[in-house]
Amino acid sequence: MTANIGTADRILRLIVGVILLALIFVTDGGLRWIGLIGLIPIATAAVGWCPAYTMLGISTCASDHDRAHRA
Repeated sequence: MTANIGTADRILRLIVGVILLALIFVTDGGLRWIGLIGLIPIATAAVGWCPAYTMLGISTCASDHDRAHRA
């Protein structure tokens, strides 16, 4: 499992995940359980790997070539 989520993407996923999880506490009724979807972006941010990105061939990680030029 090679990392395919960059730093900015991980931060954004974490923020979105926390906002979605907050729906559990803010809303009433059956709609509140949609907030559990927030666990997905939190998990992918924690691991640094997204299965959807793998299937689509996407990576937001900086390549080794880019890292070498910034150092």
